[in-house]
Amino acid sequence: MRRLRVPGRVPPPLEGHLRLGDHEITVNSRHLSRAGEPWFPIMGEFHYARYPAGEWREELLKVRAGGVTVVATYVFWNLHEERRGVFGWSGDRDLRRFVATCAELGLDVVVRIGPWAHGESRNGGFPDWVLGVDCVPRTDDPRYLELVRPLFEQIGAQLAGHGGPVVAVQVENELHDQPGHLRTLKRLAKAAGIDAPLWTATGWGHARLPPDELIPLFGGYSEAAWDTAHDGWPRQSRAHYFFGPGRDDDSIGADLRSTEAAGSDESHLARYPFATCELGGGMYTSYHRRPVVTAADIAALALVKLGSGSVWQGYYLYHGASQKAGELSTLQESHATGYPNDCPVINYDFQAPLGEYGQIRDSYHHLRLQHLWLAGDGPDLATMAPVTPPDAPDDTADRETLRWCVRSDGRSGFLFVNNHQPVETLPDHHGVRFAVELNGRELVVPSEPVTVPSGAFFVWPLARPIGRSLLLTATAQPMGTVGADAHVFTQTAGIPVELVFDATTVAEVEGPATVRREGDRVVVTGLTPGPGCLVRVSDPEGGRAEILVLDSAGALTAYRGRLWDADRLVLSDGPAVIDAGHLTVSGSGVRIFPAPEFATRTDGVFGRIPLPASADRAPHVKVEAVKPAGPARQPVIDAVSGRASAPADADFDQAAVYRITVPEEAFAGDDELLLRLDWIGDVGRAYIGDRLVADQFWHGPAWEIGLRRFREDVLQHGLELRLLPLREDAPVFVSPQVRPSVYPDGTVLELRSATLTPVRTTRLDTLSIP
Repeated sequence: MRRLRVPGRVPPPLEGHLRLGDHEITVNSRHLSRAGEPWFPIMGEFHYARYPAGEWREELLKVRAGGVTVVATYVFWNLHEERRGVFGWSGDRDLRRFVATCAELGLDVVVRIGPWAHGESRNGGFPDWVLGVDCVPRTDDPRYLELVRPLFEQIGAQLAGHGGPVVAVQVENELHDQPGHLRTLKRLAKAAGIDAPLWTATGWGHARLPPDELIPLFGGYSEAAWDTAHDGWPRQSRAHYFFGPGRDDDSIGADLRSTEAAGSDESHLARYPFATCELGGGMYTSYHRRPVVTAADIAALALVKLGSGSVWQGYYLYHGASQKAGELSTLQESHATGYPNDCPVINYDFQAPLGEYGQIRDSYHHLRLQHLWLAGDGPDLATMAPVTPPDAPDDTADRETLRWCVRSDGRSGFLFVNNHQPVETLPDHHGVRFAVELNGRELVVPSEPVTVPSGAFFVWPLARPIGRSLLLTATAQPMGTVGADAHVFTQTAGIPVELVFDATTVAEVEGPATVRREGDRVVVTGLTPGPGCLVRVSDPEGGRAEILVLDSAGALTAYRGRLWDADRLVLSDGPAVIDAGHLTVSGSGVRIFPAPEFATRTDGVFGRIPLPASADRAPHVKVEAVKPAGPARQPVIDAVSGRASAPADADFDQAAVYRITVPEEAFAGDDELLLRLDWIGDVGRAYIGDRLVADQFWHGPAWEIGLRRFREDVLQHGLELRLLPLREDAPVFVSPQVRPSVYPDGTVLELRSATLTPVRTTRLDTLSIP
C-alpha cells in the first residue's frame, strides 16, 4: 500500500502584491481568476507569420477543438522590418487580422513582442540591420531603445482596439540577467499602447525578473535539439517526468547563454502561480541532433506538470509552421549567423500536435483528453496544492519507484500517476493500491491491487461531486461533463473500472454494472467501458446524474462542443471541428451523445451518423529519377560550436534528383493534399522551379509536404526533390529506433515511396444528414 496524508487546510494564497491584472482578470500567488472565478488557461503556440493567412481560421478551429483556450504567438521583428524603417503588416504578417480571427473564435491571445524572440529565427528575430547599429542590444542602452520604440509603436497600432482577447504580453525571451531592462521594455510597450491584464517573461535559467512586475513562465522538453550529438537522453529532460516542486529548466536556452545559470533557489517563486509557456509539444530537428518525440512523451510530461502544480498549461509548439524566406536572406537560425545549431531553412514542423501543414498527430488526441478534463475541473484544480508521498523518488536516476502525487484543496483532489519516460523504459508495478488520508477519511483506491503497466500515465479523482452524490474514488480518468449532469470518464492503463461512492449520498445506481453496499460505501464494478457504458446515480433528494465510461481508444476520438442546440460529445475516427453549430469531420463516421433526434442508428447511448462514402481512389503521383547522387559530402564541423554543419546550397549539386508530377484531379475543393515521402538519407529539399518550398533533416518519420498552398505552381511546374545521402560516420544523432542498419558503401540514400493523401472533410448539418 502506498500511503499519503493530505493536509487538512491549504494555506491561503498571497494576494495583492502583484502589479498585474484588472477588473476582469486577477492573479495571486497560486492561481489566476477571471470574472471572480478561478481560471485555468490552456495555451498553444501558433506563429501567425509563419503560416498562410488564408488558412488561419481553419487551423485555429483545430486549435480550439483540441481544447486550447489561449493562443500564444511571437512577433518576429525580422519578419516585419527586414529593412530599417520599412514595416510590413499585410498578408501572412497581418497581426491585427490574426488577433481578430482569434477573437471571433473565442480564443484569447498572448502576444510575445520581443524585441528578441528566439523561436529558431535568424538573430533571434533581430533584423540584420539591428546588429549593424553601434549599440548594446538587449540592454537599456539608449541607442538600442531608440530602435525598439518604433517597433513597439507599430505593434501597439496593430493591437489597438483588440484589448479583449489579448490577455497577456510577454516581453523579451530567455533574458536571465537584466531585470531592469525587462522593466524598461514593459514601460516602453505601455507607452506605445500595448497593454494587457497580465505581463509575463520567461523564467528559466534562474532568470532575475523585476519583482512582482512580470509572471515568470516556465517550460520543459522531452528532448533537446540544442544539445550535443551524444548518444543518449539530455540530462535535464529526465527531471520533467518526476512529480515535484521544481519549476526551472536551466537547459532551455543554455546553448545561447555566455554564463552558467546562477543558483538553484526557487523560494522567490512562491510569490507567483506556477505557469508555463513552453511545455514541449514536440521538438525541432537541428542538423546535428534529430530526435523523435512520441505522443506519450508529450502527454506524460504535460500530466506531470499538472500534478506538480501547474495552473497555466502552455505548449511550444502546439501548431507547426514554416520558416519564411526574407527578401535579403533566409530567416532560420544557423551557424552562418553565429547560432550553435544549424536549423532547416523552411521546416519548423516541431513534431507538434498540429503539423506544419495542419496534420493532426497522436499527441493532439492525447493532450485533448487532458484538456477535456481541465475544461470542467481546471478551475478547481487551480486552487489545489500538490502533495508528494514520503517515499517519492529523490534522484532522477531512479527508475524503480512508482511516481505519483496528489493535488488537493483539503476536501477533494486528484491522484496523479506517471510510469512513462522517454528512452529508458520503466518497469511494470504490480500489486498497486493507494491510501490517501483526506478530510479525515482514508480513501483506498483501488479496492484490490492492480498492475500499473510500463508506459502508463493517468489521473484519478478523489472525493469529487457527481451531481449531489460524492464519488470517493474511481479507477478512471475524468473527461469533464456533457450538459449539466453527464460526467464522462475513460478507462486507464487497462485497469478494471471501479467507482466508489459515499453511501450517504447515493440512493440508487442503475446501469450495466454490479452494485454493492459495503458499510459507508457504494461500490460499482463490472463495467465494460465503451459507448454503452452509462450508469445513472440517484441521490437521496431525488436528483440524478449520469456517468459515461469510455474505453481508452474511444476516449482519444472524443470532442466536445455545442452542436444542434445542445452540449454534445462527438466520437470521430478523423478530426472533428464544431463551428457555429455545424460539424466538420473526416473519417468513416461519427457517434454523438446525447444522440440527436435525427440519428437513425445507435451505438450504445450514442447516435451513429455515417459519412458519405468517398468514391475517390488514392490519386497516383508520378516519380521520375532524373539524376543519381554524387559522392557523399564530407562532414563539416563549425569552428565555434564544434557541431556538424548542414549542407550548403552548393552541396545539392551532388544530390539525387527526382521529378514529382501531381495530376490535377488529385486536388479537390479546398481540402489539403499531402505528398508523403518515405525516404532515408541526410537532407532533402523540395523545389518548384528555383524556389525552395520545403526541406527536411531526415530523422525517421515520413516527410509530408502540403501541396494545397502551391497548387497552381505544382500543376504548372511539378516538384523537384533533391536528396543527399547520409554517411555512416556522420557526426549527427538519430534516434536509435530509426537508425539505418546498413550503409552500402558507407552511405545510405533511398526514396522508398511517394504517395498522395487527400485530407477529405465533410460538413454535417441536419439538412445534409441522410
